[in-house]
Amino acid sequence: MWKPPNSRKIKLPVVDWPSASTARQSLWFSPLELGGCKLEQRTWVPAMVPWRATDQGEVTPAVIDWYRRFAAGQPGAIVVEATGIRDVPSGPLLRIGHQRYVEGLTQVVQAVREASGGRTRLFIQLIDFLAIRRRVEAVKFLTRFLTIDDPLRERLGLAGESSDRAREALLRMNEERLAEVLSPRALEELRQGYRERVTDVDLAHIRELPQQLPKLFADAAARAKLAGFDGVELHYAHAYTMSSFLSALNTREDGYGGPREQRIRLPLEVYQAVRDSVGGDYTVGARFLTDDIVAGGSRVEDACYFGARFAEAGMDFLSLSRGGRFEDAKQPKVGQAAYPYTGRSGYECMPSVYSDERGPFGRNIADTAKVRQAVRSAGFETPVVACGGIHSFDQAEAILRAGQADVVAAARQSLADPDWFLKVREGRGSEVRRCEFTNYCEALDQMHKAVTCKLWDHHDLTEDEPRTADGRRRLVAPAWRREDVATPRA
Repeated sequence: MWKPPNSRKIKLPVVDWPSASTARQSLWFSPLELGGCKLEQRTWVPAMVPWRATDQGEVTPAVIDWYRRFAAGQPGAIVVEATGIRDVPSGPLLRIGHQRYVEGLTQVVQAVREASGGRTRLFIQLIDFLAIRRRVEAVKFLTRFLTIDDPLRERLGLAGESSDRAREALLRMNEERLAEVLSPRALEELRQGYRERVTDVDLAHIRELPQQLPKLFADAAARAKLAGFDGVELHYAHAYTMSSFLSALNTREDGYGGPREQRIRLPLEVYQAVRDSVGGDYTVGARFLTDDIVAGGSRVEDACYFGARFAEAGMDFLSLSRGGRFEDAKQPKVGQAAYPYTGRSGYECMPSVYSDERGPFGRNIADTAKVRQAVRSAGFETPVVACGGIHSFDQAEAILRAGQADVVAAARQSLADPDWFLKVREGRGSEVRRCEFTNYCEALDQMHKAVTCKLWDHHDLTEDEPRTADGRRRLVAPAWRREDVATPRA
């Protein structure tokens, strides 16, 4: 992953955990209405892809165990991982693009209800993504995948010559010469691998996305409601389809790109289709970016506009992230696909303990507060969810009391200790297993391996625990043995 210039290892802040009475009186552990459902507290586990589904996108026992373990900590809400709305191959990622997925997802809902004692609301994140392919060797790209067109022939000095002759000339060139003759798009495909964009309107299926996506999202949301989820989160963030429509990099000329008033058009149409499908009393929110981070992308001013428009449309919550884009991703190795969390935008999405003077904690909060203020100034009280480097009760409580957000989410800290919300609420914060923000988990995600935490995945393994395929790592955090701990702070 990219690191800031002159980065250094940042120490975890010293934490003074609250007593049980202080926690009970806090905003973080206070209730909140979220559309058609009520959160018992404003603690939130955001979507994390654990790589535990089947290659057909089906729920497995490992998927159920993953969410059951988070639910044991009784957070206010859990958002199930990015779940594909299409019934197309996408590897071991959950899908909801067909009725056959409902049964497995229902089992996830039931497991969370049981493990949390009914205290945790469960949402599912709905995502669409475009095609991306692995980077291939240069010879293979030039001989099989590169399109030979007339402009390229002219740059080669081979106007009117055959494609075979052009390929022969290209194969004799070094990388510097190839950079001179290939188009910017072809050069990127050579270096990074093929990737579709929402601006590829020469492709019929890309051109028709505005006509296709509203129904796909609406049908997926209806299945989520049928499975028993308390609501859905529309994935309008990071490197994927809907975020790409919102991005300032979207230059489509069909009314769905260019000015931000047009870039938000499809996200609003998708939301309205979902709302029409699930009804007015079902919780529907969206996750989007405060800042694309990449050159030419959207900035917080765009996010403020989007947030106000989403609130006006009737969304029940707005969850803010940042970065995580393909445009600045590092070059993948041959045989691997680009990963959108390896450049600066990826760092801002998941900052590590190897950081600049700002550190990795709460880097997205100031921009989140600006979006929330824009929503309030527009006359709406839509709850805003903040995230990014959340590590302690005091940090989360300060964000809420400053009016920077209405809910505070923690992904990596919740992975490190799924019981941490419960421990803090009961005055046992000193027993929290604190995330070290080394991004061990993110590295596993990048390799498409089962995501675990280094703080618990290989210590004191027992024979009866579910493990990774190689047998080296446990798949869920050990259960909290509450009888073995000291007396909590009252």
